[in-house]
Amino acid sequence: MGSINKPKTLLTIVALVIALYHLVPFYILLTTALKAKGDFSSKWIFPDRLSLDNFREAWEMANLGPSLLNTLIITFFSALLLIFLGSLAAYPLARRNTKLNTFVYVFFIAIMVIPPLTALVPLYQLVVDIGMMNTRTIAVLNNVAAYMPLTIFLYAGFIRSTIPKQLEEAAKMDGASTLTIFFKVVFPLLKPVTASILIISCVFIWNDYQFAIFFLQAEEVKTITVALSSFFGQNTNSLNLVAAAALMAVAPMVILFLFLQKHFIEGLASGSIKG
Repeated sequence: MGSINKPKTLLTIVALVIALYHLVPFYILLTTALKAKGDFSSKWIFPDRLSLDNFREAWEMANLGPSLLNTLIITFFSALLLIFLGSLAAYPLARRNTKLNTFVYVFFIAIMVIPPLTALVPLYQLVVDIGMMNTRTIAVLNNVAAYMPLTIFLYAGFIRSTIPKQLEEAAKMDGASTLTIFFKVVFPLLKPVTASILIISCVFIWNDYQFAIFFLQAEEVKTITVALSSFFGQNTNSLNLVAAAALMAVAPMVILFLFLQKHFIEGLASGSIKG
């Protein structure tokens, strides 16, 4: 029994080390943000007196309200379109094994290995030509295009490996149309993989900087990453304020993950099988 438990114990230790490795920066960020001005104690020591002044001051100085709202709007509509269009596209690709569907599926998978920045110059020129610079719409469309291949890959793999065809065949015998079968039979069963897609896409979209800095330069459409970048550059000597701003920026994605974490691993694992 001892030899059987050794691998499990070793895996548990490795998992704990990896977890601590990722949690330590958040701990330092938290202790720094909660320290009052003039508190120069070690970053490893949790402050005796907690101060929330840094959060209020950082919120006002960095103008985080509008940038957070912009990021929320862009992330919400990008995720909504990814789930709606991605699931609709993945369903026939997963169920109809025609040569055309196979080609389209492989094409989407091939796109996933192309770095998005390779399209930056022609994309920038296109956005300028059609007059969509500094609009939330172009940010949403860009995010949908960037993460649609991954969305289709995960949805198609999940449908193939998890959802039995007998359910759809029974609904078809009852006279249900293809769209009715999808929305009333298939889509409700996609909850685990939808949670995975939401977490993955929302985190990447929320943290996007490389495209936001080019296409959303106006003050009224700045996202949280662009606003934080400017704020960090102006307050490199005020680590308390910088830490507080960073914590407020990551809080929405942490909350999203906590709500959807129970579905995340299940959906990601199932979506990669037979993909």
